Amino acid sequence: MVAAMTTEPSATYVRRLGIWDAAMIVIGGVIGAGIFRTPATVAERTGSGAQVLVLWAIGGLLTLAGVLCYAELGARRPQAGGPYIYLREAFGKLPAFLFGWTMALINYPGSVAAVATTFADYFCAVIGLPLPYVKPVAVGAIAFIVGVNLFGIRAGALVQNIFTVLKLLAIALLVVVGLVLARGHLGLALAPDVAHPVPPMAFLGALLPVLFAYGGFHYLNDLAGEVRDPQRTLPRALGMGMAGVVACYVLVNFAYLAGLGHAGLASSHAPAADLMRRLFGERGATVIAVGIACSTFGYCNIAIAGGARVLQTMGADGMFFSAVGRIEPRTRAPQIALAVLGLWAIVLTLSGTFGQLLDYTTVGEWLAHAFAIATLFWYRRKFFDQPAPYRVPLYPLLPLLFVCVVLGVIVATAIHTPRDAGMSLLIIALGVPVYALWRWRQGRPAA
Repeated sequence: MVAAMTTEPSATYVRRLGIWDAAMIVIGGVIGAGIFRTPATVAERTGSGAQVLVLWAIGGLLTLAGVLCYAELGARRPQAGGPYIYLREAFGKLPAFLFGWTMALINYPGSVAAVATTFADYFCAVIGLPLPYVKPVAVGAIAFIVGVNLFGIRAGALVQNIFTVLKLLAIALLVVVGLVLARGHLGLALAPDVAHPVPPMAFLGALLPVLFAYGGFHYLNDLAGEVRDPQRTLPRALGMGMAGVVACYVLVNFAYLAGLGHAGLASSHAPAADLMRRLFGERGATVIAVGIACSTFGYCNIAIAGGARVLQTMGADGMFFSAVGRIEPRTRAPQIALAVLGLWAIVLTLSGTFGQLLDYTTVGEWLAHAFAIATLFWYRRKFFDQPAPYRVPLYPLLPLLFVCVVLGVIVATAIHTPRDAGMSLLIIALGVPVYALWRWRQGRPAA
């Protein structure tokens, strides 16, 4: 009788992703457009190139700590939905719903809309289309990605692998160009600006954009239900993929500093294009524009695929419309969830409101990461007598370090941009009455 009352999807996911696919998802989920723009912001808030490199290294090490924690969580619960599953089991349905409310319904589609628009900007610039074509191209890109993913995870993974390789080639090109342009001036770029020292709090504030550029490492956990041999593959792919991202980010910033200098990087609005332009002229800027277009397109693919799995899990769990929880039996893809997420991202693209949504939900995203990793303490205590397929090293130091630093970054963000942080917390809080209404609609208590 109990089984008859439980909402189940019409089919289950099939584990088709190998370690190469999984590592490409990690890299593609992190590297989007940020590394091609954010370094200028970081340089503007620091006093030397050495400080820039130190910040990117610190941000990478901190993110690696979070990734190792996610590796244990994914190995313990290799199911679609990732953090939603961890929060539901450890803290209950309300925190899980608030995660889904903030991320799957706002942050994921908002980021897809923003990055798809960035893709369209570069794509139109490369082929010479005027500005009015940007929104139609962005909408077309989202529709194409959703269409590909309707055929299942293998089709989406093929697209992801291709575009991740292309973005890595673009990064390698930037590194080579930066080294060619250095010509013995790297020491000057790394020297501190004695005349304009940077206060410690300002230096700490420069870590904010670094951490945001490292975001997106959780997408593989969203897709964990489709990873082969997940207890072994998830930790390896997360570790390998994130280590590759950290190496790429540090090397690219080294190239920016070598080719542009610290002051040149700080004053640049498009450091990747400026770096390429110095060696190859406008042709170089065009080449890197193609690379950025590939990078942003690949990110949209993985954000749509991962976000749809969270929506599907919520639907199957009774926390969203039951139709969204359906998995198509032939392709084993959450086709309705993909369509819903894609349509909402298109609406945000056409409305142009995605920028504010992202500003308002960035704090919520990192807060969700902090709480998701905090569930590791619950799992360790609850299942202390059960063998774990993978255990994060230096426990409890690494999860404590990650949670404390992320909470510190959130506090610093609230001080620096109180309006955005306040709106982010308000959006999360608005999920509470929505959750209560949803549970009342289902005839269940909201507690």
